[in-house]
Amino acid sequence: MSTLITVAYSNGIGPEIMEAVLSILREAEAEISIDIIEIGERVYSKEWSHGISPSGWESIERTKILLKSPTTTPQGKGHKSLNVALRKNLGLYANIRPCISYHPVIENKFDKFDIVVIRENEEDVYTGIEHRLTGDSYQCTKIITRSGSEKICRYAFEYAKKHNRKKVTCLTKDNIMKMTDGTFHAAFDRIAKEYPDIKAEHYIVDIGMARVATEPENFDVIVTENLYGDILSDIVAQTSGSVGLAGSSNIGNEYAMFEAVHGSAPDIAGKNIANPSGLLNAAVHMLIYIGQVGTAKLIYDAWLKTLEDGIHTADLYKEKRSKQKVGTKEFAEAVIDNLGKKPKTLSELIIGSDPNSKVDKIQDNYEQDYKIKKLVGSDITLAWSKPADFDQIVKLFETSNPQIIAIYSKGLAIWPGSSKSSSDQITCRFIANNEITNSDVNNLLIKFEEHNFDVVRMDKLYLYDGKEGFFS
Repeated sequence: MSTLITVAYSNGIGPEIMEAVLSILREAEAEISIDIIEIGERVYSKEWSHGISPSGWESIERTKILLKSPTTTPQGKGHKSLNVALRKNLGLYANIRPCISYHPVIENKFDKFDIVVIRENEEDVYTGIEHRLTGDSYQCTKIITRSGSEKICRYAFEYAKKHNRKKVTCLTKDNIMKMTDGTFHAAFDRIAKEYPDIKAEHYIVDIGMARVATEPENFDVIVTENLYGDILSDIVAQTSGSVGLAGSSNIGNEYAMFEAVHGSAPDIAGKNIANPSGLLNAAVHMLIYIGQVGTAKLIYDAWLKTLEDGIHTADLYKEKRSKQKVGTKEFAEAVIDNLGKKPKTLSELIIGSDPNSKVDKIQDNYEQDYKIKKLVGSDITLAWSKPADFDQIVKLFETSNPQIIAIYSKGLAIWPGSSKSSSDQITCRFIANNEITNSDVNNLLIKFEEHNFDVVRMDKLYLYDGKEGFFS
């Protein structure tokens, strides 16, 4: 029975690589039918800020599966990232990017490695929450949830279990971001205990990425947050020989999206030189997802055979290693000619021993981890263009409840003390000895306004079972 999928040609090199991939799927007799939608640049220029029309959303809701070429998000002008919108609206919480060494066919600095990057897809700074607070200061909000962290970590261990992987590595920066990244790391440690047969390890993200870049053969499955995962997956893809080879899966409990890792490359659009391999590998992942494993293997093996034959697009072509430089269409034709053939040097596609290699639905398992939540203070941020003399503020609130205990500039305590503010914003921290009410916090804001201070942000400070829910 044919599976209906939504197909988006997008813009830049998207249309030509999508046509190349679809031609291979047709010749391989993939049991799919397609519903084509328009997304990307031309849709942005109309009235939909996310780059997708209502009819496009309706198609995806019907099919539950999207095969998508790269898109360009116009910079500025209020346009929002289409990928972020798709991932958030469709609940695509897991981004899976397998990155494999194709040595010795494709030149790289390493021999064999096979890494799967599993990236959290809905949280972190990619929520797109940003503010301009003052003339000089901008803010990007990082959101990490305990439930979302546990969900992606569980997915990573389930993926490892289903695909006979031996180790899962977690990357965070919790030595600096103790609450957000600390939450992710703690979730990883909790989930790892449920999978004693799979080795679990953690690295601070900077040294972790350095080790991945220099010793990729020592890594297996890597799970991390949204931003780190985006950077890491490109590093690993480039380490494999070309970022143009990597495909990506975006998986949720109801929907799935498959795309290439690389961008839309408008500078080479329409020139028949783009490498369709990334999107082709994404299509292979899609076929596995919908249960057409035999067809996926047929295409993947033909693609490997084409690489072994030295038939390469411009991004891979090396005079000493390659035999023929071809365009997008010609590369697809070569893959078609190799359908039914197997590679001799490169490893064939191996699916996990579990006949159902698709990870089962993973639900949010949020359980409140505290009994008593107590409001004890507030951080109030002011636009600050005055000399660094805080006596007026301190005197204004010397009898208030909560009391002012510190003033910060970009996280540095500048009062009490003699440090000078180097920013046009300051944050005043107020803490009470006992529980206070919302009215007490509001009274602080009112007093600031009455004395013509410009309040640009306010955060309430809580204790959770006596433990501070704030840090600095």
